[in-house]
Amino acid sequence: MSAGRVCEGAGWFSWWGFSPARNLLSLGEKLQMNVLLVGSGDPRHILKTMADSPVEENLHMWVIESSMDVVARQLLLLYFIILLKPRRSKMFCFQRRLKFSWSFLETQKSGVRQKRRCERDELARILKLWIQPAGSSPVIMSKAWDYRVRQHLGTRYDSKKGCFDWDLTMKLHEKGCGVISKQQYVQWRGKGLAFEMREGIYQTTNPTLLSTRVFNKKGDKVGIQGYWGDIVSSPYLSFGIESDDKKLLKTQNGQNLHTAQDISFANLQELFRCLSSRRRYLSTSHSDTEAEEAPTLSQQKSLNDLMHLSGVSVTFLPLDSLQKLPQKQKYRHYFNSIYFSASCVHQLDPMMGQIAAPDAVLVVELAKYILDLNKEQEAGFAETVANLALQAGFEPWCEGASDGASDGSSDGTSDGGSDGIHAVFIQQK
Repeated sequence: MSAGRVCEGAGWFSWWGFSPARNLLSLGEKLQMNVLLVGSGDPRHILKTMADSPVEENLHMWVIESSMDVVARQLLLLYFIILLKPRRSKMFCFQRRLKFSWSFLETQKSGVRQKRRCERDELARILKLWIQPAGSSPVIMSKAWDYRVRQHLGTRYDSKKGCFDWDLTMKLHEKGCGVISKQQYVQWRGKGLAFEMREGIYQTTNPTLLSTRVFNKKGDKVGIQGYWGDIVSSPYLSFGIESDDKKLLKTQNGQNLHTAQDISFANLQELFRCLSSRRRYLSTSHSDTEAEEAPTLSQQKSLNDLMHLSGVSVTFLPLDSLQKLPQKQKYRHYFNSIYFSASCVHQLDPMMGQIAAPDAVLVVELAKYILDLNKEQEAGFAETVANLALQAGFEPWCEGASDGASDGSSDGTSDGGSDGIHAVFIQQK
């Protein structure tokens, strides 16, 4: 077991995923163009798939998240990463991307049904909170983080550094994440600071990581704003534990020469380079009312500093749309690749087979890096995933070796199978 209470560490909001970025187009028997992601938490798979997909092909990615807080942050990150030129200052980028998101919301007013209008209004409320002047947040992140750590460790709080070291060496390192350094991991576990890109004092609260969790107190529902995300597994998993550049994975005297922060930076730089090779505008074509009502990354002609992407479209669907997709004729046998995060596996039901295209690939994130689970619980989770996939009409995809790239390669899913990071299935014949 992890040195903490079960489920507390993973949190209730998925600000990042529990697996490395994957190119979801590299699986299966043919090129896939319509991809559905359920609960991915961050845009790592979106960006990796965009960067590795052929420029001459059209790619449409559909995203369903569990909360508008996560949707808002994904929109912000995608805009910041894809559309803004890297030479802009960070402060300008932050202000500009907020204005972009807000102006986009204003274009969504007409023709929106009541429920969709509520989601749009909620998104607007979240963005307004982010625009508040620095230091005006009612939540002090250091206190919110420390509250979570105390709740998670309980009586072990006074020996928290020992608990942090245990989770790192006996969990993450044993699972192949030796590039996560003790100094960086312990700092993140203790303070919430994972990446230090320059010297300075990091004391301003990051509003994009704040959300409201509803508690039941004496029969009344009370919303408390704070940090309710992962405090155990770390954001290093997305881009910091695998690399195609073997130099970044070298060791000397049993010690890694580069840290997860170094690898994250290098992987993102390479990803930006691949994205910049696309020359035309981001596609915005939609063919039904539901897609038009969803918050979508679209071409903004008023912005003259965009990174133009060819043939790519990203649509954020309403929160409750997953169970409704099989009811729409448009989505019958539509998606070539479907991705489920570990936190949304319970939504994988037999109806999903109806929206899968022939020879579609199903990729499910497993519980390998959810450290609060023991080996038996992790294995039980994988068994549950396999049963749910079978009921939905999918069977294990056994071509090649395994999903995980034991040598650290970042394109391991191209081999199919599973090593505990992702389980890969293909539609039954």
